[in-house]
Amino acid sequence: MTEQSVIFFDIDGTLLDHDKQLPKSTKESIFQLKSQGHVVAIATGRGPFMFKELREELDIDTFVSFNGQYVVVKGKVADVNSLHVPSLERLTNDALQKNHPVVFMDHAVMKANVPSHPFIEESIATLKVGLPTHDPLYFQHNDIYQTLLFCEEGEEKQYEEAFPAFDFVRWHRLGVDVLPKGGSKAKGIEKVMEKLQFPKSRQYAFGDGLNDIEMLQTITNSVAMGNAEETVKSYAKHVTKPVDQDGIYHGLKMVGLL
Repeated sequence: MTEQSVIFFDIDGTLLDHDKQLPKSTKESIFQLKSQGHVVAIATGRGPFMFKELREELDIDTFVSFNGQYVVVKGKVADVNSLHVPSLERLTNDALQKNHPVVFMDHAVMKANVPSHPFIEESIATLKVGLPTHDPLYFQHNDIYQTLLFCEEGEEKQYEEAFPAFDFVRWHRLGVDVLPKGGSKAKGIEKVMEKLQFPKSRQYAFGDGLNDIEMLQTITNSVAMGNAEETVKSYAKHVTKPVDQDGIYHGLKMVGLL
């Protein structure tokens, strides 16, 4: 029998191609892993409500979401880490003065602090999950695990200096993830491992984005997608083909899981 391993997959640019489609070879590979007894998990910057259909399609019940801030193991919430509310309120007020909208996200929904904004519409449209509704005070009565700050490249530097309680990770030319300081997919995976107890030698991770760097750097058997930026590739042990060239299938073959 094949020795059981756990494999974490990023979503955008890793499981899903640039058109947000799941390649046939990827789906087949996932189910082949599961048939061999491996644990297949997701590690994403998305919130749980943004990939529910994908989890159902692939029959996955273990995931790290919001870049490590909301962790579920075998269908049960295992760890949460919300943003510091007073700091978030200051950030929101500061960003509003600069015409930089923000979107608050908990496990179920996303709410914008402005009725509409072209930066929100352009960047979130790339995720194909629908637009947030308007509720500028949502953060005051809900736990917020990740906030999206919308500004042009380089403009996040001013926030990095002013808000040491947060980490800022760009995911789109107009969008930045705002996380609790030190939060990452790698930290979320640690919480999963506290429950599942896999040795490092049997932990695998696939990713392509800047928010995957800590994960690829930390996980022993790490694979960067061929479509990843060179910086991201430099942190991975292996580099496979691009997502739309059967990258997951080839990467799993490369590391000996298929």
